This record gives sequence, structure tokens and C-alpha cells, in this order.
Amino acid sequence: MGGKPTDSKGTHMADKLTAEIRESFGKGAARKIRAAHKIPAVIYGHGTDPRHVTLPGHETMLLIRKANAILELDIAGQSELTLVKDVQRDPVRQIIEHIDLVVVKRGEKVTVDVPVHVEGEPFGSAIAEQDASTVTVEVEATNIPERVVVDVEGKEAGTHITAGDLELPAGATLVTEPETLIVGIVLPAAPADEETAEAAEAAEAEAAESDSAE
Repeated sequence: MGGKPTDSKGTHMADKLTAEIRESFGKGAARKIRAAHKIPAVIYGHGTDPRHVTLPGHETMLLIRKANAILELDIAGQSELTLVKDVQRDPVRQIIEHIDLVVVKRGEKVTVDVPVHVEGEPFGSAIAEQDASTVTVEVEATNIPERVVVDVEGKEAGTHITAGDLELPAGATLVTEPETLIVGIVLPAAPADEETAEAAEAAEAEAAESDSAE
């Protein structure tokens, strides 16, 4: 299985996985699950009690590499649509220790952070400085965009692109404050003149010595 499938609009489609109901809990049980190349997870939402399940390790890792993965779980023959809400990784080994899933319904709207991707080259020697890596939107759970694209092609220095300027996919509503800076087009900083800097430091030192002498 390769990456996450998307439709023609670049939105996530639900990926199907078989989840096993988990009866054993605690750190020891979780270690055994991970040793068997599986991942412990908990499903929350829609007024139901949290349900503990085990997910197939390799398949799951492939499917959650991108933000806001939607997983269609087969749990004892029952289909459940879930949104990956949190992935806990070991900070050293980077293995997945646990996943939190939230139940969603087709057509239901969810609030998610979507990655911002900058494309194009600004005018002349100007460069694009990305101030925000994600933008928060409200969108149907089964229509979450993989990313929001910002086109900076030909933009001149001094241009500010805010969240309100972004072109969102159909059906998505901006939650981030519209005036939030996403990308600024700036001129690269001129290299400092070392001799000038050294002369300024010497003058400051001399002024400080003069003050102390007085």
C-alpha cells in the first residue's frame, strides 16, 4: 500500500483498516502490542464511551503520514469512520506509541489544522518568509484538503498574504483570524560590513570607558 489516496480535488478519502477490540490495558499490554508490530488506539466521540482498539502497524503508519487522516475502521464487522486527532511518538525512537481517533459522520463538519504550502518565486531578489505553517478551517470530515496552496509567483517585496487572502477549497470555512500573517515577501538581509560593525563596537567601548572615567 502506497500513500494516502486522494480524489481529483486533492482531498482525503477514507482509508480502510481492520481494528481489533482491545481487552488488555496498561503499559505492559501496550508494549506487547507494539512488539507485535501493532499500534494501540482509543476511539472517542458522539456520546459513546471510549473504545480501545489495536491497529495494524505498517498499514496505519503509511496512512497517517499526512495531517488529518480519515480512517474507516472495520471493528468486529461494524464500520466506523474516524479522524486521526493525535499521534503520540517516542521522542527518541520515533515509533508510534498511541493514536487518538475521533468518530465522525459523513457530512459532519470538523475543525482541523491544514498545512500551508508555498509555491512560486517572488519578483526579483525578494524571498517568501512563511509565518504560519498551518491554517485552521471548518470543513466536512470526508472533504478535508491535504493542503492550502499560497502562490507567491511574481509578488513584490512588501507584499503580505494573510489568512483572509487564502483561496480555500469549496465548502471550507476559515477559522483562523483573517488578518493572521501567513507569508511575507521580503528582500534578503544585506550582509553586514564587518569593518563597519567592528568600528561601531570600538566606538561603543570607548564611550563606555569614557563614562566610567568620569
